[in-house]
Amino acid sequence: MTWGQQNTEAEAHEQLDFAIEKGINFIDCAEMYPVPANPKTQGRTESYIGNWLVKKKNREDLVLATKIAGPSRSMDHIRQPLDFSKKSLEDAIHKSLKRLQTEYIDLYQLHWPERNTNYFGQRDYTHKQNEAWSDNFAEVLNTLEELVKAGKIRHVGLSNETPFGVMRCMEEARKGKLKMVSVQNPYNLVNRKDEIGLSEILQRENVGYLPYSPLGFGTLTGKYLDGTADANSRINQFKQYSRYSNKQALEATEKYYEIAKKHNLSFAQMALAFILQKKFVTAPIIGATSIKQLSENIESIHVSLSKEILKEIEAVHNQIPNPAP
Repeated sequence: MTWGQQNTEAEAHEQLDFAIEKGINFIDCAEMYPVPANPKTQGRTESYIGNWLVKKKNREDLVLATKIAGPSRSMDHIRQPLDFSKKSLEDAIHKSLKRLQTEYIDLYQLHWPERNTNYFGQRDYTHKQNEAWSDNFAEVLNTLEELVKAGKIRHVGLSNETPFGVMRCMEEARKGKLKMVSVQNPYNLVNRKDEIGLSEILQRENVGYLPYSPLGFGTLTGKYLDGTADANSRINQFKQYSRYSNKQALEATEKYYEIAKKHNLSFAQMALAFILQKKFVTAPIIGATSIKQLSENIESIHVSLSKEILKEIEAVHNQIPNPAP
């Protein structure tokens, strides 16, 4: 999601080449990318990937994922209305396929719910008795199944979804509807709220979990603590991304950073290794703006956290639980 804003197309292709050489085969993007949302840049990320796929001719070796945007007043440039109606889904998939220059998407995800619920930093759910949304899970799944049968999509998934939304989809799957195979939510050392209710559902219903922001917008690398963050880093460029920078989150981050230093570990690799060792996690979605960052992130797969380290992490979590939901 940095490609097209923080990264040029050449840099995006360089990162893709490096990742593939290291054994990565999963690429995740979205129609709204790059971030922040901007009508002048919207769709560039998919276009950069599409141009790379044509150049490399390796489409069949990859698992390619993208997403359709849900309702948002700040993204009307994508389409109007922004919803998961049959018309919108068909419009979105057609445009993504064109930008990605492919005939099919391996994993097509609903980027965030249509209904009012708590996501994107909202800790608690506040019910709105008179909201316009009505339960349309079956209708949405019917349209997605049509796209699967047409060969445009192979699997479908959710993103920024709550236990309620996931279980409603599982309920429809039991009735014979298309099954949502994955959930892509934020999950990291300072945001472990999905362990509370969602992790049980994921394991009992056999649903994959794809954590995004495993490094909390880069805060869990320590670069904003030790002053090594580049002026062009996301948080330094875009001050609105303050999700992981509140007082409690910073306090927790400092404590986790001290654990990494105590055990001579890269803070970023410790944060990623923590996620990799969770049984309900399928694979974290890593992001980087440089090859150096990307290499460090990928190498975290070789890091294993001891019981001692995990115990120290839990102590911080119990003291400051989920400060950045």
